[in-house]
Amino acid sequence: QVQFVESGGGLVQAGGSLRLSCVASGITFSTNAIGWYRQAPGKQREFVARINSGETTNYADSVKGRFTISRDNAKSTVYLQLNSLKPEDTAVYYCNLASFLGRHYWGQGTQVTVSS
Repeated sequence: QVQFVESGGGLVQAGGSLRLSCVASGITFSTNAIGWYRQAPGKQREFVARINSGETTNYADSVKGRFTISRDNAKSTVYLQLNSLKPEDTAVYYCNLASFLGRHYWGQGTQVTVSS
């Protein structure tokens, strides 16, 4: 069974930083592109960042230059470094397969709250 477990969220002030972790299981981790997504209250889930098997990365325009995605295949873990956080970044952050057709299951996510 595919499973993603997110952690590392918390409450920070604007301008602060957090490091999120995502441990995956039930997939061949090293060959899959993994993405981070987020959902704010009253809004749809949106793409944040992705990293493929060759460690090529892509970011949403809203986070480009502030967030960094990375992966450690030995630990089946994807990270998201969030810097220069803004209140608009407040959301529940999820990780999952980057392929739309592969995103069958979602974890509980981790809450990121940025105060003014």
